Amino acid sequence: MSRSREQLTSGVERLVLGKKEIDAELLDDLEALLLQADLGMAATREMMAAVTEKVRRKELADPQALTAALRAALLDILRPRAAQWSPRKGETQVVMMVGINGAGKTTTIGKLAARWKGEGFGVLLAAGDTFRAAAVEQLQAWGERVQVPVVAQGSGADSASVIYDAYATARARGSEVLIADTAGRLHTQGHLMEELKKVKRVLAKLDPAAPQQIWLVLDAGTGQNALNQARQFHEAVGLTGICITKLDGTAKGGVVAAVAKALPIPIRYVGVGEGVEDLRPFDPQAFVDALFAEKTG
Repeated sequence: MSRSREQLTSGVERLVLGKKEIDAELLDDLEALLLQADLGMAATREMMAAVTEKVRRKELADPQALTAALRAALLDILRPRAAQWSPRKGETQVVMMVGINGAGKTTTIGKLAARWKGEGFGVLLAAGDTFRAAAVEQLQAWGERVQVPVVAQGSGADSASVIYDAYATARARGSEVLIADTAGRLHTQGHLMEELKKVKRVLAKLDPAAPQQIWLVLDAGTGQNALNQARQFHEAVGLTGICITKLDGTAKGGVVAAVAKALPIPIRYVGVGEGVEDLRPFDPQAFVDALFAEKTG
């Protein structure tokens, strides 16, 4: 997260350089810095309110103490959104993955499959993204890479039908988790959002509890647009989790705070690299430590 860290930590250091006290000008500059780091208006206001209150109470002795105050305020925003989910042994559960093209949805599915398989669960993948050319082949390639079977019907097939068949297969095999890919879509494409609702209805006919999880994959690099995506998908299908990818390649890591503040949805995983092991369970303390890591040497 070096690019996001540079934006925040180095930015704060530049602001306080040579400052003897925390004045109104410094606080205004700090607010602008948080907004530039894509923390969003709501999270920025909450953090600034916490910092300003500490200044009013004279709890911040000097400008250098600002970083510690910011860390504490950010943790307060993120902690309520940290909630891990794992499959249960002995029953078939569906994790339906949604998101726009290019967010890293298929890659995230492959990494989740590897993680849960490594934990001893029976995993099956459903190639439900039949809308985008080569999407089925991409998921099949991930299935081969992590040695997890994929149920597919080829490009152009009905997505709900593919996922229906995959669920029946998962039950027959006693697989504990079915990860269902769905067509990558813009949150503004109404007809494709309706297809998501159809997939959800079809699964509910097989099992009233399915899908047990509906997770949205967001690309951190899209910044504040990620908030619009999350709101629209949540309204359409009712999200139970968010995975935020590509934090290693953007200076917009603050969007994690923006999403956490704006929506009451757990952040399940964050992506910090290309490797299978680089999809990490969301840990607020580790995230804040990475964002505000002190320079060494």
